[in-house]
Amino acid sequence: MSARDAILGAIRAARPTLDRPLPPVPAFDGGAAPPLLAVFRESLTRMGGNLIEPPPSGDPLAPVRERIANAKVVCSTVVEISGNRDIGAVHAPTDLADVDIAIVRAAFAVAETGSVLLCDADLQVNAVAYLAQHLIVLLDPVDIVLNLHHAYRRPELRERHYACFHTGPSATADIEGVLIHGAQGVRSLGVLPLARHADTGATRDHR
Repeated sequence: MSARDAILGAIRAARPTLDRPLPPVPAFDGGAAPPLLAVFRESLTRMGGNLIEPPPSGDPLAPVRERIANAKVVCSTVVEISGNRDIGAVHAPTDLADVDIAIVRAAFAVAETGSVLLCDADLQVNAVAYLAQHLIVLLDPVDIVLNLHHAYRRPELRERHYACFHTGPSATADIEGVLIHGAQGVRSLGVLPLARHADTGATRDHR
């Protein structure tokens, strides 16, 4: 046994056995429930992102198709729309360095901060959300929670191997106080409210 193991063993043996439950943490959601999508839109815009408004009728993915129409490399991890870079064929994160637009789905979003939670199950390759020039996130409106107190109660933060709150596009203002987007990550972040498994008029778009 090493000295380290001996010291830690002695500490564990001397530790008192007390039943001290953690104090309850309130959710801070008193009062009338606000319209979460509207609050999320305001917070997202404040952080430099933008909410992509689906058309009132027709193809809800039409705004996304317009955005990717002239992109050279599009990588999609969602079933609703396809790109021309197969995420399943990516062997290393550096294979995604030339992606112009990535399309992913968020596990949920936080209205208070305008954040979306991206996890390994949805990204498939975690780096796709950071190496792409532009990021489009599909978000089911029912998956918006009020604040971070509700967010930390979500199962994704316990069950996933990787989960990250993504708040707006990459930005820095360290140099002379000038705000620059895309300094270390995506240059733009757009969020499209779209229910999971929504009827898009086609089984899948093979672009």
